[in-house]
Amino acid sequence: MNSQQVITELQTKGLNLVSDATGASGRKGGAGPSDHKAVTIGETTVMVPVYTDGAAQSPYTLKATATGEKLLLKDQQPVATLDFPKQPQFYQLQTADGIPYWKIALLHSHNVLATTVLQTCIRYENRRTACQFCAIGQSLEAGRTIVQKTPAQLAEVAEAAVRLDGVENMILTTGTPNTTDRGAAYLTDCAQAICDRTNLPLQAQCEPPDNFRWFEKLHRAGVDSLGMHLEAADPAVRAKIMPGKAKVSMDYYYKAFAAAVGVFGRGQVSTYLLAGLGDSKETLLSTSERLISLGVYPFVVPFVPIVGTPLAGHPAPSSEFMYELYQIIGQQLRQANLLSSDIKAGCAKCGACSALSLFEKEDL
Repeated sequence: MNSQQVITELQTKGLNLVSDATGASGRKGGAGPSDHKAVTIGETTVMVPVYTDGAAQSPYTLKATATGEKLLLKDQQPVATLDFPKQPQFYQLQTADGIPYWKIALLHSHNVLATTVLQTCIRYENRRTACQFCAIGQSLEAGRTIVQKTPAQLAEVAEAAVRLDGVENMILTTGTPNTTDRGAAYLTDCAQAICDRTNLPLQAQCEPPDNFRWFEKLHRAGVDSLGMHLEAADPAVRAKIMPGKAKVSMDYYYKAFAAAVGVFGRGQVSTYLLAGLGDSKETLLSTSERLISLGVYPFVVPFVPIVGTPLAGHPAPSSEFMYELYQIIGQQLRQANLLSSDIKAGCAKCGACSALSLFEKEDL
């Protein structure tokens, strides 16, 4: 098996860990990636489901050798060596008022700092409007985070993460507040504070705001790239899986994408597409093609059922389905010269939640 196949299968089937005592702690609940753990295979670090029901049934397991080497096994047969990123040093610190830094921002992959600046959403508490895959409230209920991170707290943690752990870029996402800017105003304040103390490239993530001038304000505050996440593209799937968010039409998203590319530049705007929610292969491919033509990076990620959500029992997509998508979209990205390596910051830059970036590099 090549690395593309191994990683594609790991991210759809998960990793069955008997013990979770290795490396940086995984991510349970929250805004994402949820129920995952960072795993390094060769020189590639990816986020792999480990806390899901599917992972408990995965054919992939871990074995430590007498020399301390960690082997990835599939059906008890070695397929690769792996390792886990170390627990970051900044996790040991806390703010002056006693809040642990890890409740304010987390290490994703091995070199990305990520935070949800507002750990609430106007739709989450009402299942008639909530996105059925979302677990934004779980980490808050469990006491693993705080409801709102202040700009000063974020700047303090970011400075420490750069100084102690060499973090290279940062993601600022948010639950959607009951404001027409959809969180862009608060993200602007947070970005400005972080840029006053660090030189970290930043990605902000929010729904399309009512006024596209927010894109210019975000950019002036120091945001380098923008994420506005579709998750699903088929109107029927959107209405079923995310009934509240689906009221923001696809047409409006495309207008917002075009406006954002005009501010941040081609390739510096991205969107999540969660394969496995119900969109057909044809829908995902045609949507990706349209996004690429606009200069928007389609970050195609396998859907991972999260424990405690309405879609906890929804199956993950097959590795064969994902592999075919990756092959075709990877070729589209190469031909358009719209590559994750050129993105300044964010989820698609990190690439750890998807195998897509591995398929940009060469014809398979």
